[in-house]
Order: sequence, then C-alpha cells, then structure tokens
Amino acid sequence: MISRELLEKNQVTIYIITLLLAGITGLNFLEFQNELEKLIPFILGILMYSMFVQIPFAALKESFSNRLFFYALCIVNFIAVPVVVWTLTFFLPDYPPLLLGVYLVLLTPCIDYVIVFTMLGKGNEKAMLSATPFLFVAQMLLLPFYLWLFIGEQAANIVEVAPFFEAFVSFIVFPLVVALIVQISSKEGGRGYEISSWLPVPFMALTLFVIVASQIGKLSGSFEWILKVIPIYIAFMIIMPFISKIIAKRLQLDIRTGRALIFSGSTRNSLVVLPFALAMPEEIRSLVVAIIVTQTLVEIVGELIYIRIIPLIILRDE
Repeated sequence: MISRELLEKNQVTIYIITLLLAGITGLNFLEFQNELEKLIPFILGILMYSMFVQIPFAALKESFSNRLFFYALCIVNFIAVPVVVWTLTFFLPDYPPLLLGVYLVLLTPCIDYVIVFTMLGKGNEKAMLSATPFLFVAQMLLLPFYLWLFIGEQAANIVEVAPFFEAFVSFIVFPLVVALIVQISSKEGGRGYEISSWLPVPFMALTLFVIVASQIGKLSGSFEWILKVIPIYIAFMIIMPFISKIIAKRLQLDIRTGRALIFSGSTRNSLVVLPFALAMPEEIRSLVVAIIVTQTLVEIVGELIYIRIIPLIILRDE
C-alpha cells in the first residue's frame, strides 16, 4: 500500500521518471500540447496550495529563534546570491526576456523540496522547515526590488502590471489564504490537513509533466537561449555551496545546520515564480518559461550530486 511517507521518500525518483515521460509525450504527441497548456493554471493553483499548507506559518517566530541560522539565511539568500547572480549574468547576452527568466528563478530560494534534499544530504531539515515561512515572505517582498535593481526600466517595458498582479493574486495570494484557513481550522493531524499533506508530491509531478509536455515542442525557437543559460545554472550550483560553507563557518553553525544553509543557498524556487512567467506577454512567455523549466532540470541533477558530495566532501562531519 502506498503511504505518504513512501511518496515523499521516493519523490526524486518520481520526478525524474515524470520528466522523462513528459519529454517523450511532448515530442511524440504534439497535438495534445495546447490542451495540456490549458490545464497548467488549475494544476499549478492546487500545487501552490499544497505547498503553502505544509509551511508552518504558525511557527514563523521559530525561524527567528535560531538567530545565527536566520542571519546566515539572510546573508546567503539575499546578499550573496544576488551578487553571484548579477556577476554570472555578465556572461549572458543583454536580452531582457532572457535575463528576466534567469533573475526570476535564481533570486528566489526554494521553500519546498529543499527540505527533502536537506534531509537526504544529512542536513538539519527541521531548521530548514522552520525557516520556510520567512523565506517565502522575504522573497516575495524582495523580488520586485531585485528586478528593478538589475533590469530597471527594461523589466517595466516587458512586464505588464495587470496580468502580473492577477497571477500574483491567483497563484500566490488565493492559495495562501486557503492554506492559512485550513491550518487555522484544522490542527496538524486533522482531516483537512491530512488530506492536503498527500498533495505536494503528486501535484509537483503532475505540474512538471504538464509544463514539460506542453512546452517542450515549443523549445526549438528557444534552444539557442537555453544553451546559453545552462552553463550559468551549473556555475551557480558549483559556486554557492562554497560561499554558503564559508558563511556557515564564520557564523559557527553546527555541521548539520551548515549543510541546511548550503542547500538553501543553492536550491531555487522555480515553481513559485512560474506563475509570473505565465503572466508575461505572449511573445516572450515561452522563452521565459523555458528558461525557468531548464533551471529545474539542471537543478534536479545537481541535487542528486549534492546529497552525496555535501556531507562527504564539502562539509564533512568533524
């Protein structure tokens, strides 16, 4: 019998198989792409709710209780990462839609499967879990500032405010409000919470399938751009663990919490920013979505490497 724990334990394998099936489906059944694309908003909305309902917002104060880890998260995710990303984009063409996709996905720290990878990489997954409310709120507040800082008026010219705001309300605010209502009305272990706790893995897999299968046939026009961003994503995943390790050492975090910091600084939030990409004007939407989905594919491979080398090489037990 399939249990929720079994799903969560094997979610990485599930995602890899899903991506392979999505690629095969998208390349061989092109006539279904438009129909699959119509399902994205509905499936993405449920996924966002399922992610938000697992975030312990009632324990928001706990993310501040471990002050050293809180400071480290702020330094890594909101100072070091923007500097690294800004530096890496010097190696990309000065093409606003391309840069927008890269900034959207690399400037937002992951708040969902990073917890699983932290656990698999022998890090402090409880500290990572307690930090997710703060990381979510902080990235939503800081992302517009970073886009203005790095792209400026160019971003304003390609991002229409109305659909962008509509996407924020539909895919962030509404699922978040529903998740908070469920959390308040149903204590952890209650029926509403229990049902919701089954949703993240299946809907993460379903979202990956629908997005990749519906978009992969459209990537031929974006392939040149995709080849340019892959080295940037790989470089980011190589650089950030060592910067995070230095900060963990400077702040004297214990080994497991230091590993959690490494995973937080290196794992990005592609699915949370995807609604913003879908709200882009039609002429650049496919490219921005492709840039974000490409990061997810690179990251999953990178995380499988992380869970082995971070505890064995980068930050070993003393």
